Amino acid sequence: MPLKLSAFPKCYLDKIAGERSMTVFEWIEQAKQLDADGLEMYEGFFTSLEPSYLDAVAEAISGAGFAMPMLCCSPDFTNPDADTRKRAVDYEIEMVRVTRRLGGAGTVCRVLSGQRYPSVSRQQGLEWAAECINACLPAARECGVILGLENHYKDGFWKFPEFAQKKDVFLDLVAMIPDRTNFGVQYDPSNAVVAGDDPIELLKAVADRVVSMHASDRYLEPGATLDDLKQADGSIGYFSKLKHGVTGKGLNDYDAIFSTLAAANYRGWVSIEDGMNGMEEMSESLAFLRRIVAKYFPNV
Repeated sequence: MPLKLSAFPKCYLDKIAGERSMTVFEWIEQAKQLDADGLEMYEGFFTSLEPSYLDAVAEAISGAGFAMPMLCCSPDFTNPDADTRKRAVDYEIEMVRVTRRLGGAGTVCRVLSGQRYPSVSRQQGLEWAAECINACLPAARECGVILGLENHYKDGFWKFPEFAQKKDVFLDLVAMIPDRTNFGVQYDPSNAVVAGDDPIELLKAVADRVVSMHASDRYLEPGATLDDLKQADGSIGYFSKLKHGVTGKGLNDYDAIFSTLAAANYRGWVSIEDGMNGMEEMSESLAFLRRIVAKYFPNV
């Protein structure tokens, strides 16, 4: 059976997790129209962490014919305040247990490094982030959950971009956490583009540690170039001229991505972060991924 595909409703992130004008149950119901095997969740989707509520979410997911392959969490492990970092660790541990409840053993619980606070040095941020991730690993082992560190840009509800946004910082942080059973990389090629890095170079550096993947895409408005959008640190960010689009039609080379994953014997999930221009594009992205997964993973 080919690699399994899941969907994450980036288009509804604020509606579900911000303004609360849409419930996670409404999203699950709407997702029935998609050719997906799973639905990724985000920590902000839940209005309660009571067991009865979480069980209702799990039942809705399975009742709609889906699995829950990853819970996206955004811990801030680089906050200058030690008590705030401790609370972030405690909450991430709670999210690890939520991940197990919703997805079972082997499910990925995303972690991030934290925000790029101006007052936090590179070395200090690396030490704090590694310390906090390592503090979450015992709970991950107990629950059989995998912590997936994403090469991220910025949580939508954060003030500052990701501390480990750039490839060199991200790779240094990954290297500081040697666990290969309950820790790995949540790879997002579009975030590498936003960081001003080469997505394929990043993937080749971490291919043997990738445990999950986001398959979104970006495209430039006519007349725009990536060099035009680069900031002083080489990153790009979410500029209006760099837009979300159908996966496979943008800047990412998915043939190179999937051939690299296949060579590394990848067996995790592939999830689209899509729908910014409607559910039709989400369906088109999933259809593209079905084709390319069949091409590079025909006997998986």
